[in-house]
Amino acid sequence: MKIAEIRELTTAELAERIETEVANLTNMKFNHHISPLEDNSQIKKLRRDVARMKTELRQRELNK
Repeated sequence: MKIAEIRELTTAELAERIETEVANLTNMKFNHHISPLEDNSQIKKLRRDVARMKTELRQRELNK
């Protein structure tokens, strides 16, 4: 997910999206431990997307 797409989301949508993606990341990690994924770079991409979203949410909190 691009940073421009993240900035277009409202704060509520962003918080909801973070929860969803963190759950997705957790499931992906568990599945990878059981049987390796074909493309394990997906975990890295998802982790970075979550970090981008959390950063944007934190910036919004500080700017209020």
